Amino acid sequence: MRSISKIFNLNDPGWGRGGRNDGGRNEDDSSRRPRNDGPPDLDEVWRDFNNRIGSLFGNKRGGGGPRGPRTSGGGGMPSLPSGSPKLLGVLVLVAVVIWGLSGFMIVQEGQVAVVTRFGQYTKTLPPGLQWRVPYPIENHEMVNISQLRTFEVGFRGTARNKVLPESLMLTTDENIIDVQYVVQYRLNPDGAPDYLFRTNMPDESVRQAAETAMREIVGRKTMDFVLYEGRTEVATEVHNLAQSILDRYRTGIQISTVAIQNVQPPEQVQAAFDDAVKAGQDRERQINEGNAYANQVLPQAQGQVARMLQDAEGYRAKVVGDAEGNTARFTSIETEFAKAPEVTRQRMYLATMQQILESSAKVVVDADSSNNMLYLPLDKIMSQTAREHRNSPGSGSIEATTGAAAAATSQPRTPAAASSGNATGGAPARGALVSPYSR
Repeated sequence: MRSISKIFNLNDPGWGRGGRNDGGRNEDDSSRRPRNDGPPDLDEVWRDFNNRIGSLFGNKRGGGGPRGPRTSGGGGMPSLPSGSPKLLGVLVLVAVVIWGLSGFMIVQEGQVAVVTRFGQYTKTLPPGLQWRVPYPIENHEMVNISQLRTFEVGFRGTARNKVLPESLMLTTDENIIDVQYVVQYRLNPDGAPDYLFRTNMPDESVRQAAETAMREIVGRKTMDFVLYEGRTEVATEVHNLAQSILDRYRTGIQISTVAIQNVQPPEQVQAAFDDAVKAGQDRERQINEGNAYANQVLPQAQGQVARMLQDAEGYRAKVVGDAEGNTARFTSIETEFAKAPEVTRQRMYLATMQQILESSAKVVVDADSSNNMLYLPLDKIMSQTAREHRNSPGSGSIEATTGAAAAATSQPRTPAAASSGNATGGAPARGALVSPYSR
């Protein structure tokens, strides 16, 4: 090693100058030439390098000896010694070093390197500077695990560019709907070997798993559920089912999103379906209006019921209170009647007669003096006649009725007639203002 470092020592002042000092030998003739400070000649550099290599592998020619063979132009490079075991060893060593260096690689961020040894999976290398046994013993393949892959089912690019064999599906109520959706997926960090070696076409496997899951979930739901309120639920169930299928086959793929873009009935029945939707909307509107009316009427009815119950409770309390009061009053009167029965009887008689006479017509007859003059209550007769006239729609005017009544009363009556009139009017037979104390 020391001799090799001496040969390749760039600090040697004679490097590339043609001079050398090998074991105390004299320098060659070129060293006797005057030196300058300019850069060495390339031919001299190569010749000096050739001499040093030759001395390393047993070439004992001195520096002053004849130069190595040149090409026909006189300016070619000298040939290296061949057939030497040391030269072969150096060449093999250099080849081994180069072969070992070829095993270094740089794994980019977001990627992993899957290493195989003679075609069999060995390990997975993370991002960074990595080394493996060089080819042909080991080989590697870069896999991008951070890339978000996307594919469309039922359409390509836009919703108008439909693929009907993929989008038409049958629901549980035997209706056909057109479902267009998008699936996004990426690779698991530990799923790169499965993605490469366990599935022949992993990307196509994701498409088939998503289509299978969508058709199965839609086949369990009704048409109205998928079209309106159940889109999010259907997408979630499809995501879970498709992921379970991929995990069962160990594809190393993780589904990120299943997004339903459009759900509608087939174009052939779109007009009829729109009419049915409008009818359903009208039905819902009328139901909402009925509910709103019920919400308005029911509180009012409940309020009226509560008010009637309160009124009934108040009336009951009033009636009970009046009855209790009358009972107490009657009890007190009965007590007083027991103390003075004659006085109480007279007072009750007078109160009763006052109540009767206030509500009845009265005729006053002076029976004691045998006078035919009658004292009639004209105001009471006129008011009673007016009431009867109002109750009978075919009768005449109030003035005519009043005049007839006055003419009738102006005629003299006999005492018997007066007595009969008093009996009819509710007065005592003996005449008005008969003393209740008279027997």
